[in-house]
Amino acid sequence: MTKQFLALALLLALLTGCATNTVTQLTPTTQPRNPTGQYRVEFQLDSTQQTVRWDTIKPHAVVDLDTYEMRQVLRTTNRWETFIPIPASKNQVIYQFKVDYEVTQFGKPLLTSKLSPLYKMVIK
Repeated sequence: MTKQFLALALLLALLTGCATNTVTQLTPTTQPRNPTGQYRVEFQLDSTQQTVRWDTIKPHAVVDLDTYEMRQVLRTTNRWETFIPIPASKNQVIYQFKVDYEVTQFGKPLLTSKLSPLYKMVIK
């Protein structure tokens, strides 16, 4: 009985412990000054977690206390983009991505999120 329990515990640990969700920034770290003040930021989400419900993904770019909803890049399944405003008086901005999504579990789906590291964009 104990051996079966340990085998099941090990199997569950392997199934849950190997799943990763990775946010990869695709935005250049330096961009030329844009007269419109709008700068595109983009990321790619890769996941080995089989319980992710891809149709529920709602990503945002976060700058200071402001959030900007992102849209999926056409003809892709795992890339999103948005434009963030940077005033002419600023030469850099610190931002990150927040991805809200649901995962399948027993009963009702679980709402969870992934927060990327902080990124810096320099405007020249």
